[in-house]
Amino acid sequence: MTPGPGIQRTALPKGFLASGVNCGVRRYRPDIGILISEVPAVAAGVFTLNECKAAPVLYTQKLVPSDNIRAIITNSGQANAATGSIGMERNLMMVSAAAKSLNCDLDQVLVASTGVIGVHLDTDKILPSIPDLVSRANDAAESFALAILTTDLVPKTVTTTLNLSSGSIRITGISKGSGMIHPNMATMLGYILTDAKITKDYAASLVKKTADISFNMISVDGDSSTNDCSFLMANGASGVEVKTAEDFLAFEKAVTEVSIFLAKSIAADGEGATKLIEVEIKGADDLALARKAARGITLSPLIKTAVHGEDPNWGRILARLGAEKVPSSQLSQLTLKLQGILLFQDGSPVPFVREEVKALLKTVLVKIEIDLKSGPYSATAWGCDLSKKYVEVNTEYS
Repeated sequence: MTPGPGIQRTALPKGFLASGVNCGVRRYRPDIGILISEVPAVAAGVFTLNECKAAPVLYTQKLVPSDNIRAIITNSGQANAATGSIGMERNLMMVSAAAKSLNCDLDQVLVASTGVIGVHLDTDKILPSIPDLVSRANDAAESFALAILTTDLVPKTVTTTLNLSSGSIRITGISKGSGMIHPNMATMLGYILTDAKITKDYAASLVKKTADISFNMISVDGDSSTNDCSFLMANGASGVEVKTAEDFLAFEKAVTEVSIFLAKSIAADGEGATKLIEVEIKGADDLALARKAARGITLSPLIKTAVHGEDPNWGRILARLGAEKVPSSQLSQLTLKLQGILLFQDGSPVPFVREEVKALLKTVLVKIEIDLKSGPYSATAWGCDLSKKYVEVNTEYS
């Protein structure tokens, strides 16, 4: 699997093109992008559970799953959320302009937006840029990945090839996300593209299943966005069908790995973040509780600030588990490790050398491991530390 950390070229699957241009909404870098399939493609998506859904979410979620999608257009800088009927009208204007430039039907174009809530789309700038946006499309992901960023420090792309029973396919992932990140989903947009041949029903089940263990397991600040979307788009341009049991297992594994890579990239790029926090809970008797507890630890301001300050204050972790309703019977028998060092076992603290653990917390990745010793379920969540820079970024955002 090859990451694309910025200027490195990330190839798209066969039959896909991408583009990003600056239309003038933002002062610099691309601010509108498009992903194009040269042939009608299967597309499925999952969307924010926030009741205050943006116009593009309300529009797009009605169109998927589908086996007749040609493009996804995305603008940044203006979320088109909490914008009323004018927001819906301008959303449709952007879709219409893209469909016209692609010479396709309206319902073949999906749309996503990201940026400041309560701001109308500046269609006077966006619409004239769309013909140029389409004409510049090529087989690399980078310009689109740049166009969808908001407070992100880096674009997020990844690509991998996979050998199936009847040939080779490519899977490429692109995402954005930095702040307002919280499960179901996070202020994030995710796009996973493949030239494999799959059905729309399978795509719909797979995009939800993979999101549940990737994008829905990250948290930066606990605020769930109005605009979150994650898409899986498959155009079959490789001619390779996912058809055998082994194919499905391998394909699902690869899509999951791409999704987790992107999710971790989002968590690591949290506003003001200096460290990625990975929380693994195993031995749980309830999967939903394991996921909730793991996410709760990544969300805790006390734990996030302790990680930032390189303070091995494991009591905050135990307290959060209790707050997430992990039963007292499990709290009294669990083991807790921080950076591989055992700190708590069978209801009692384990002596450790504080300076040794403090030194281990200087790394970019901080791992918290918990074994509840109660069942077969496990869950992993990702988050980031909380720094002074987070406050600076969010007081200056709009």
